Amino acid sequence: MATLPFFIFSVTLAYFINLISAQSHANFSIPICDPSRLSSLGMDVKALTFCDQSLSYHVRAKDLVDQMTLLEKVHQIGDKATGVPRLGLPAYNWWSEALHGVSDFGDGATHFGDIVPGATSFPPPILTVASFNESLWKAIGQAVSTEARAMYNLGHAGLTYWSPNINVVRDPRWGRALEMPGEDPFVAGTYASNYVRGLQDIEGTENFTDLNSRPLKVGACCKHLAAYDVDNWLGVDRLHFDARVHEQDMVETFLPPFEMCVRDGDVVSVMCSYNKINGIPACADTKLLKDTVRGEWDLHGYIVSDCDSIEVMIDNQKWLNDKPEDTVSQALKAGLDLDCMGSYPKYMGNAVVQGKAREDLIDKALINLYVVLMRLGLFDGNPSLKSLGLDNVCHKDHIELATEAAREGIVLLKNEKETLPLDPKKYNVLALVGPHANATEAMIGNYKGIPCQYTSPINAFSAYAKVKYAMGCGDILCKNESFISEALDATAEEADATIIFVGLDQTVEAEYKDRVNLNLPSYQPQLIQQVSKVSKGPVILVVMSAGGVDISFAKNDSKIKAILWAGYPGERGGQAIADVIFGKYNPGGRLPLTWYEANYVDKLPMTSMQLRPNDKLGHPGRTYKFFNGSTVYPFGYGLSYTRFEYHIVDSKKDLKIKLNKFQHSRELNYKDSTSKLERHSVLVNDLKCDYNIKFEVRVENKGSRDGDEVVMVYAVPPGDIIGTPLKQLVGFKRVSVKAKKSKSVKFVLDACKSLSIVDHKAYQVLASGEHNIMIGDNVLSFPIHVSFEH
Repeated sequence: MATLPFFIFSVTLAYFINLISAQSHANFSIPICDPSRLSSLGMDVKALTFCDQSLSYHVRAKDLVDQMTLLEKVHQIGDKATGVPRLGLPAYNWWSEALHGVSDFGDGATHFGDIVPGATSFPPPILTVASFNESLWKAIGQAVSTEARAMYNLGHAGLTYWSPNINVVRDPRWGRALEMPGEDPFVAGTYASNYVRGLQDIEGTENFTDLNSRPLKVGACCKHLAAYDVDNWLGVDRLHFDARVHEQDMVETFLPPFEMCVRDGDVVSVMCSYNKINGIPACADTKLLKDTVRGEWDLHGYIVSDCDSIEVMIDNQKWLNDKPEDTVSQALKAGLDLDCMGSYPKYMGNAVVQGKAREDLIDKALINLYVVLMRLGLFDGNPSLKSLGLDNVCHKDHIELATEAAREGIVLLKNEKETLPLDPKKYNVLALVGPHANATEAMIGNYKGIPCQYTSPINAFSAYAKVKYAMGCGDILCKNESFISEALDATAEEADATIIFVGLDQTVEAEYKDRVNLNLPSYQPQLIQQVSKVSKGPVILVVMSAGGVDISFAKNDSKIKAILWAGYPGERGGQAIADVIFGKYNPGGRLPLTWYEANYVDKLPMTSMQLRPNDKLGHPGRTYKFFNGSTVYPFGYGLSYTRFEYHIVDSKKDLKIKLNKFQHSRELNYKDSTSKLERHSVLVNDLKCDYNIKFEVRVENKGSRDGDEVVMVYAVPPGDIIGTPLKQLVGFKRVSVKAKKSKSVKFVLDACKSLSIVDHKAYQVLASGEHNIMIGDNVLSFPIHVSFEH
């Protein structure tokens, strides 16, 4: 037993010796295998097989790992890898963030200062996703990765970014809704794959045959797998929460965004979450990590823990009452390659010595990690990206893209009597009131860096008219009415129009902080109502928030002529809002979340994971797919300054599928028992799935203004099957149409993906019967009759 304390001492001592030594050689602008660099360390590049570029990355990575001692290996599987100085391997910090711009949040890989004072801060995902514009999502990823790579070249950033966050927002109270792409798994997965492609892809290398050798601009990470959407609600926190999830919901809702991110986005990393799923910690779930992510989805990269997840298993969840060495062994066996924080480096060496972990599994994890770093150019460099530098950070095109992203995401919720847009010639004096009227940092949300610049609402509107400003509230919590009188005075000074800026911020909805209600904080409603009463001109309400708020009182107030939702609009948010209100831009955003009425939260606890209604408990359904009650505003809602009409140009009405003797019918639950005798369903995995549904939608702009329209396509399953979604989004496209003109939008839907349902046994099946394709909010629809023949 005396060897174990000695081993711990050796690990600790070696950790600090390696850290100090390796840090002195950590200049990432020079590739590890650069001959002059190695020569300065007294090494010959020709003698290092892992630097031989004629060999595959896997062979090179294995050669590097094979030369390491156990002590050296365990110090490379934490996020602060110490490096191996004797092999010329420098330290590397894996943790960087780029959720909506290069961020300095994390463990220090990215830093701003005199050389790089800031980076472009785009709107957080919840508003960007409201644009429903795939090309925009990819363009933002490209801009962010350009700035990240430029900062890397300057020695101010790493190459691995643990973004994007792609969890489905199942409950409107979740504090991290601003970081996520909304409530629909198809939208979340489409956003993820586009943003990841923007971050990772180098032009011309997107279609490599061997994906393990495909060069990368930066490395992205889709997180947090899976069923994670409770942070801290009424004493229930993510460190202890056991998400009890039906397999039907896992297959239908919680896993699809991650599968799309891996399969379609070819992301190089997936992060597992803190919570347990049906009793098993996500970061120790072999079925989830090893079998599904790496096996079924074929991940080309590494799996990383959320930070301190292993420590959480030990201290908070006390999973299996394991000792630390048991816990790290379980995580390693489950397929976890990299530990954010220190549990792997601290305990894994002892786990091997005690016979609880196999060293060859550490080898495999390290090979996964080093292949990614080689693809990123850390070892050999990447000449095509070498020229990126300071001029590429805060580039004017990126700042304009951030402005455009905010414009495209802003949602027009109300516009009585076409009050908006305001004519700048008629509105010379504006009253801007409310806690967000002079917003700056609040506009960029969390996981932020230092923005290139801020354009607050006051800054932007001052360019259009004379501005009278009053806070109306001491802060966003608006705990008393002492500031309301100032707002009343501002609106009473002959303002031609009043714009009230209200909503939420990180003090209300944030990581570690879920909401308990869906109302505006404290006295904000009173501010809105009192200011509206005394305003002489039209009143426009602007709401900044991620999650929905019940503003039914404002929606129904005839004094409030227009309402905009602006999410958190990024560093140029004020400019985007002003451009929309004064008509420089015609809004076309759509809500990525259902806005429920306030009493929704009284009907079910946040901890109930089921999405379908639970009649026994009186729980309503969740998301637009299963909730059939009244809403403040539904998912996908959004108005425009012009009017669009849809016309179906071409559609296929029938789908006859010939089955072979190996394709068998599956039972479904039907409302009418006679349907069971006449109807069939077949496993999607048993079908060849080469059946497409092709149609065109002609979008006609009937108004006098150019505008963008988001064409949303839903599939409605046969109505006699029990437990199916009311509808599910299967396609969308944003299209720009000139006034009095039209444009056709083509859709090609994979019938197996678009018409399939997940049955109560968690099988994905295609059912016979009459399906419907619905365009928009039932603006147009047409049937698709599915039948099977042997």
